[in-house]
Amino acid sequence: MPELKRTPLFDVYKQYGGKTIDFGGWELPVQFSSIKEEHEAVRTRAGLFDVSHMGEVEVKGTDSLNYLQKMMTNDVSKLKNGGAQYTAMCYENGGTVDDLLVYKIEDNHYLLVINASNIDKDYKWLESHLAGDVRIENLSEKTAQLAIQGPLAEQVLQKLADGSDLSEIGFFKFQLAVKLAGKTALVSRTGYTGEDGFEVYCDSNDAVELWQAILKAGEEEGVLPCGLGARDTLRFEANLALYGQELSPEVSPLEAGIGFAVKLNKETDFIGKVALLAQKTNGIPRKMVGIEMIDRGIPRHGYPVYKGEEQIGEVTTGTQSPTLKKNIGLALITTQFAGLDSEVEVEIRGKRLKAKVVPTPFYKRDRK
Repeated sequence: MPELKRTPLFDVYKQYGGKTIDFGGWELPVQFSSIKEEHEAVRTRAGLFDVSHMGEVEVKGTDSLNYLQKMMTNDVSKLKNGGAQYTAMCYENGGTVDDLLVYKIEDNHYLLVINASNIDKDYKWLESHLAGDVRIENLSEKTAQLAIQGPLAEQVLQKLADGSDLSEIGFFKFQLAVKLAGKTALVSRTGYTGEDGFEVYCDSNDAVELWQAILKAGEEEGVLPCGLGARDTLRFEANLALYGQELSPEVSPLEAGIGFAVKLNKETDFIGKVALLAQKTNGIPRKMVGIEMIDRGIPRHGYPVYKGEEQIGEVTTGTQSPTLKKNIGLALITTQFAGLDSEVEVEIRGKRLKAKVVPTPFYKRDRK
């Protein structure tokens, strides 16, 4: 067995009660206190996550925009300096290489943030399609990422921001050289929880000090360190896709419900465009839907979904929602059975239990 990778924060997990697991080849904390407690902290106050396992790839050169337009499903030309964009990369058949964020630092200079389990695969994919004046560099090992998420995130992080007004950073915008507790960081108003908050990119050598400074600054507000368990329940309630579950080489962005990040009308023929256009024209064969259990039982990843005797798909993510206190899931099913309120059955421990198709996202924050 290969040795598990660790982030720069690994040695401080134990100080905060972190229980670690193998997550895609990384030894990461699943929880510090409890998943429910951490989930509630993010929904009502704020929580701090170590997401330094994520990958960062820098793209530079006079042809970098043309290159990214070819690689990405979204329209990168719409990005202004200091802006971020959610997008995907596809194979020729429309299957998903990865979903990611693109940050525009300035003209001819971008930063891609990719999923941890895909770093090597994505980098090779990007490298194999280089053309013109484009240079890419994998910055993943030099870069740490912390995410402070929740309604009080700005209030807490502002205490550490020397000379920067974080309220000026709009949704999916970032500031490049923010001083936080004396350290320089890229601060982005993005996240993976359905709440307001920031993702903080810093030198990996500064991660421990920043982690400790943020938790100390947030003591009064009740900020908790949070693990992968709460990160998963939070993103799931907000219907944010997870690569390897909602997205994969076998699942297209259109099937997964992230069609908003696919711009089929952009002039550039990006990789996978022909296949995705065909799906759009002919109708997608499968659709990601929300389901809520009618019978007692919790739908879990991989559980088969039936209509009568026909298996029509499977659950991609499911749990008992900490916010809603309901047993809910996301399922990729045959499109003809995907109408709201359609009854389906989920096979749980050998029994078929009733569920119904419901709207997503399951949770949406109040933006007042």
